[in-house]
Amino acid sequence: MAELRLFASARSAGKIIERAGTKFTVAEARPEIFDGLDVAFFSAGGFVTRALAPAAVKAGCLVLDKSSAFRMDPEVPLVVPEINAQALRQHKGIIASPNCSTAVTLMGLYPLHRAFGLKRYFAATYQSVSGTGAEAVRELDAQTRAWARGEPLVRKVYPYQIAFNVIPQVDSFGADGYTGEESKMMAESRKILGLPALRVSATCVRVPVVRAHSVAVNAEFERPVNLAAARAAIAAFPGAELLDEPAQSKYPTPLAYSENVKCGVGRLRLDTALDNGLAFWVSGDNLWKGAALNSIQIAELMIREGLL
Repeated sequence: MAELRLFASARSAGKIIERAGTKFTVAEARPEIFDGLDVAFFSAGGFVTRALAPAAVKAGCLVLDKSSAFRMDPEVPLVVPEINAQALRQHKGIIASPNCSTAVTLMGLYPLHRAFGLKRYFAATYQSVSGTGAEAVRELDAQTRAWARGEPLVRKVYPYQIAFNVIPQVDSFGADGYTGEESKMMAESRKILGLPALRVSATCVRVPVVRAHSVAVNAEFERPVNLAAARAAIAAFPGAELLDEPAQSKYPTPLAYSENVKCGVGRLRLDTALDNGLAFWVSGDNLWKGAALNSIQIAELMIREGLL
């Protein structure tokens, strides 16, 4: 009989969570908990994954991990089911999901790559505060309320006020001047698409939006592009929804694509600076396709294919 068990840190052990009329008691996550489990969804950061994933694999439990701990490990598949599901057959006990910005971007970029052959891309992200965590959501709310009352705006999570502002830093800066988030987009895109020489440049920005990330993409392709074929490729792709009627102000927004399974793609136009270039805009739920939903889709696909 199928059973769902919830695990967390010792601090949360004993907590009761109720969903769909069923109550679940949270237990402490320890190395010995994985005996008898088929699948474990990990979403507690790289430190926890590195500490507990080996014990899960040893117990015969498949690890579906959301952290960055093993994404670039050559022995661990990094999977978006709509793009590289074949990689699931090569797993050795751990399967990684990509960074939220990478996942949302590729929902628009991959069908265009299939149609025209991707050569390089530039991306500027508009990332919601929920990507930082619950404390960041509370900080945006508190700052907005304080502004409305004419009170001082307190900041703790971000180095600058986030309400009515944008911050061109997501993660810490590396020696090359790129942040960790930007570097993840570069490396993860190459691995998922199977294009090790793909050239990528990204600027990741935090914006005062609660949920769902958006990305402005300028991509160059190997073959000539045309808008009709590009729109058809997006419309036919199972992970995306084409919303591209700018004359009627119809294009994706983060509000519209919060709690939406698919990512919205619009503002398609020929790029004026790149050869065989196309510019577009994509919005997608960073907590769904960018996180939990992708792992669930992996598990569902493996069940359907008899891999689990």
